[in-house]
Amino acid sequence: MNYLAIDTSGAHLTVIIEWQNKIYKYYEKDCGVKHSVSLMREVERLKEASGFDFSKADFFACVVGAGSFTGIRIGVSTIKALCFAYNKPCLAITSFDTIAYNKKESSNLAIIDAGHNGYYVAGYNKGKVDIEPSYLMKEQLDQIIKGRKLLSFEKIENYETEIVDIADGLQKAIKNKSEETTDVKNLTPLYIRKSQAEENR
Repeated sequence: MNYLAIDTSGAHLTVIIEWQNKIYKYYEKDCGVKHSVSLMREVERLKEASGFDFSKADFFACVVGAGSFTGIRIGVSTIKALCFAYNKPCLAITSFDTIAYNKKESSNLAIIDAGHNGYYVAGYNKGKVDIEPSYLMKEQLDQIIKGRKLLSFEKIENYETEIVDIADGLQKAIKNKSEETTDVKNLTPLYIRKSQAEENR
């Protein structure tokens, strides 16, 4: 496979290029609000390091959510632009995929702290989604965690959580879902709940 993949869905930034059977990867744990500044700079840096040719990519991929509303929009719009420019298909990866595919062999609950005792969650059983992406409050979360290993890219307060590598997870998710590419018109953000601004209206 030859592809470019990006993840701007959270405070982190991940850029991965696979080109001629080699992987080139950039990961920044805390990109803050600098995604719009850092993203294309790091894409260009990896392109130069790898010799990647956009016109010969099999597809472009991005993480569509859940996560930061602004970050998700940056990632989706960037990949859409590349797909349109080079007439390529796209691959949508969820934030939950980047967590769960690190431990594909077991029954897991991928969890992201959404703040204010709320959580974004999705359940996986041997790599297949069996609990659809949801926004749950703590009381609701407590009802579904029995028998599942909780996975996240950060420590979740009050829960025993296994920390996984989100950049490696993105690479593994793409490997497992590479046959699910679609036309760019189908690439849409995964918004599980309304933004804070919408909720305050």
